[in-house]
Amino acid sequence: MSAGRLLSALLLLQSRGRVSAREIAEELGVSVRTAYRDVARLQDAGVPVYAEPGRGGGYQLVDGYRTRLTGMSQGEARALFFAGLPGPAADLGLAAEMTAARLKLLAALPAGLREEAARTAEVFHLDAPAWYREPEQTPHLPLFVDAVLTRRVVDVCYRRWRAPQEVRRRLRPYGLVLKSGVWYLVAATENRTATYRIAQVLEAVPGDERFDRPEGFDLSAYWSCYLDDFRTRRYTGTATIRLSPRGRLRLPDNLPPEVVRAVESTETAVGDDGWVEAVIPTESTDHACGELLRLGADVEVVAPAELRRTMADTVGVLARAYGSV
Repeated sequence: MSAGRLLSALLLLQSRGRVSAREIAEELGVSVRTAYRDVARLQDAGVPVYAEPGRGGGYQLVDGYRTRLTGMSQGEARALFFAGLPGPAADLGLAAEMTAARLKLLAALPAGLREEAARTAEVFHLDAPAWYREPEQTPHLPLFVDAVLTRRVVDVCYRRWRAPQEVRRRLRPYGLVLKSGVWYLVAATENRTATYRIAQVLEAVPGDERFDRPEGFDLSAYWSCYLDDFRTRRYTGTATIRLSPRGRLRLPDNLPPEVVRAVESTETAVGDDGWVEAVIPTESTDHACGELLRLGADVEVVAPAELRRTMADTVGVLARAYGSV
């Protein structure tokens, strides 16, 4: 039996109110039978846990019972300062609340662990947005935060990449995701669940209608599937290219990881001058041309013929613009 697991079960009951044995088991990574035994051990230790029978029932602490924040390890104290990023918290309109919560947690720690957490804050700074890009303006983000938490529909005008570019939707917001400094909303319409870039929302008006999230909906699992599907849809063709030794070194800084991995797995030497030939995935002819031109003379397109012609035409236009031909 793990004392740490029992403490986790107790904190779970304290933070969530009523929870079923299955929910305890899933949260702690144990069997349902083990969850039953852990609750019984808490009761044996004098913790006032009672069971609510029937559908929608579960285990619950007696009203008013609270445990002190004890049993925190050195690593957990360090992790305290990674629990909320200052930038995203400010985006969500929760900067002051995050600061207050952190101070309260610090006050509850023993002196030694409080010092450890403070040292961590002094030597780590987390900056979520990616390089070479200004942070996106997301004036509607706080509205979506409220809609996600209160489960209220939102009517939006959204700008997408395909025609018609501006569309109106009634959304049921399921959750928010921050990826590389960009906020996304996962929401359902009448027909499907989709992902929306918050910065592309032109108008947002909360409605009076309430909704229930589908039982068992897992935001993290949805996002993982979304990324897998995005990668599958993103690349619709392939190209054969040749890279100089310098181009090979510059590859990770100029092209996406999927292209880099493709080169690593398919490259073969051509000649004695260090050039290699490889097959890479491509989105479209124009997109591939734009990305490969970042490598300049250190890359040559072998196939397909359409991409090779596009590269040659583009280089010709550039040469004429600079008076080289």
